[in-house]
Amino acid sequence: MKKRIIFLGCIMVIITLLSSCPSSRDLSMLQFNIWQEGTMIPGGFDAIADEIARLEPDFIMLSEVRNYHDTRFCDRIVNALKERGKTYYSFYSYDSGLLSKHPITDSSTIFPIQNDHGTIYKMKTTVGKQVCAVYTAHLDYLNDTYYEVRGYDGNNWHKMEAPLTDVPTILERNNLSLRDDAIRAFIKDAQKEIEEGNWIFLGGDFNEPSHFDWIETTKDSADHHEVVVPWPVTTLLHEAGFKDSYREKYPNPVTHPGYTYPSDNLALPPNKITWTPDADERDRIDYIFYYPRKGLHLKEAAILGPKTSIRRSQRVAESGQDVFIEPLGVWPTDHKAVWVNFQMR
Repeated sequence: MKKRIIFLGCIMVIITLLSSCPSSRDLSMLQFNIWQEGTMIPGGFDAIADEIARLEPDFIMLSEVRNYHDTRFCDRIVNALKERGKTYYSFYSYDSGLLSKHPITDSSTIFPIQNDHGTIYKMKTTVGKQVCAVYTAHLDYLNDTYYEVRGYDGNNWHKMEAPLTDVPTILERNNLSLRDDAIRAFIKDAQKEIEEGNWIFLGGDFNEPSHFDWIETTKDSADHHEVVVPWPVTTLLHEAGFKDSYREKYPNPVTHPGYTYPSDNLALPPNKITWTPDADERDRIDYIFYYPRKGLHLKEAAILGPKTSIRRSQRVAESGQDVFIEPLGVWPTDHKAVWVNFQMR
């Protein structure tokens, strides 16, 4: 009898311990430049919906939302996903957009559209008991000086007489864009969310490389022309405490370059994709950043899209160790997307 009581007591202790352990769940998200809402590729819109329905991310950050012909892309994509048996929520936006599997409790514009110089929007939602502030960014595409390092003008993409390799001049010309202005607006708004204890995620096509990628060990790759550049947008985010999920998971840009642009797309010839026909413009310009919090653990990161890219007007297979999720069929864009999965505890 005594042994039985001890045994039952042990069982009760185990049950108590197990019940007190924090439960965990995955929290996944997708940054997806959809190239003019998928209109550049036959079947592009359906391909966007198919990829989202396949992966079922909790959050999707979209770039190149246009609302063509007085339509609302947010409504069209939510309805398309509903037809595929998936429930998502969204709100009206232009240029960039957001989708959530969880009901949206608030939304706002952080950096409004100004003559096509980029946007940032925010939504808030609750996952479990955790409030999440999720931002989407499509930053200014002009004064893109990383093209000038490769010998092409960063505003009209005409071929230059020679590549620009003087770093102070590169940064001076780059700062003529509104990319840094937009990110400063994000950081200012996100600071309030940090103070409230909320989890923060930012996904976007930044139209600018990472300072983690243009370093000494990569200066001879992808037509960097031996230049090491502290690109300002990712530098600002890093200094504000935000983490680049892909580079956190894969810290070596030599083995895991993570190029997101220009993606190969078999529906088009390479000359319809590249902006620099005679240069290697491959770069990682699409990101998912997060603010580190207790209970939030980066679990997985991958590139969604073809394993091939465009280099000097040719289709080339990527030779690094990047992890790819290959498309179901039609690929709707000239970018590769970024998929990240966290564990919530």
